[in-house]
Order: sequence, then structure tokens, then C-alpha cells
Amino acid sequence: MKESDSLKKYVAEFIGTFVLVLFACGTAATLGCNDLAGYLSVALAFGLAIVAMAYSIGNISGCHINPAVSLAMFISKKMSLEDFIGYVIAQFLGATAGAGVLAYLIGRKSRLGINTIANVGWAKSFVVEVILTFVFVLVIIGVTSKESFSSIAGVVIGLSLTLVHLLGIGFTGTSVNPARSFGPAVLVGGDQLMGLWVFIVAPLVGGALAAFCYKFLAEKQSK
Repeated sequence: MKESDSLKKYVAEFIGTFVLVLFACGTAATLGCNDLAGYLSVALAFGLAIVAMAYSIGNISGCHINPAVSLAMFISKKMSLEDFIGYVIAQFLGATAGAGVLAYLIGRKSRLGINTIANVGWAKSFVVEVILTFVFVLVIIGVTSKESFSSIAGVVIGLSLTLVHLLGIGFTGTSVNPARSFGPAVLVGGDQLMGLWVFIVAPLVGGALAAFCYKFLAEKQSK
């Protein structure tokens, strides 16, 4: 039964990350961010995808659909090492599958909503992604730490993802999610793989910092 429950969680994480990449990255690829309407639409697409998944698979897996979130939960001792590994594998597979379907629908030349370091270089991109992920994951840990927030958690998390996109799109396109960046980059290939490490490492650093920060703040509050 335990193995069956774990499998259901992994399948849920696969589906959630698949939907995030297909719909949100798909919006970025088809609409672009060349004007205010496109910019806002892309930011909202990511936020709405999270809201939709939070209220559909959240009661099954917690709707991490992001290795940075799973890392923060593991550091916070809210999940086992086995589940952490299973979640991350499912997330990367889901993101790659979502990017694959997107590539089939609109072609790889559309760029599939990839993240890029071209705008500000790798150093600033790294810093931006650490900060954005830190804020995003801190919100997630905070809003999921109290049972009384459970009914609004999905909306709060979705809005926080929209918020970080509003700032981050102009810098990197906003990743805050290693799996979300991995899927499209692998399908597009070429030079996009050169800077991929930034969008894998930086969100993990930001997620870890958020977990340690919240632990510190919560401990101080309880004294």
C-alpha cells in the first residue's frame, strides 16, 4: 500500500509538471513577451497553472512540481529522501514530456518558452534566480505550514509565482524551477544547454536558503 501511495504521488508530480510546462511555457512560446499584454499573460499563465494543479493534485502529492520546492521540503523534514528522489525524477520527466508535446504542436523553432542568460549574463542571472526562488519557496513553506491556510494556499502560491515572473521575465524569463527549464532546453538543444546549469543550480540554492531562513524565523518566533 505504501509503495502504491508513493507511486500515485510521483504520477501526480509528473502530471503537474507536464501541465505547467505545456500550458505556461506554451503561452510564453506562442504569445511572447514583446508587449504588456504578452508579458502579463505569461506571468498569469504560470500562476494559473500552479493554482489549477494545487487544487487538483495538491491533496495527493502536495503539488511541488518543482525540484527547488521538493528540496526545501526535504530540508524542512517534511518528506523522506526516497520521496524526494522520486519527486525530482517525476518532475524532470513530466517537464520533458510537456516540452515534447509542445515541440510537436508548435515546433522547436518556437523556442518552447526557454530561459536564457542572454539578457544580463550568467552572474546576474544566477543572482536573480536565487532571489526569485527564495521568495517563491519562502511563501510556499509559510502558507503550507499552517492548516488554517490550506483553503487559500493554492491561490497564494499561484499569485506569488505570478509576482516573481513579473520581475524575472525581463531578466531570465523566470525559471525558479530546474525541471521547467530542463525540459524546453533539452528539446531546443544547441546553445541553450550551455547556460542550463544556472537554471538548475540557482533555484536549488534559492530553495535551500528559503528552507533554512524559514526554520530560523520559526524558531525565533516560538521562543
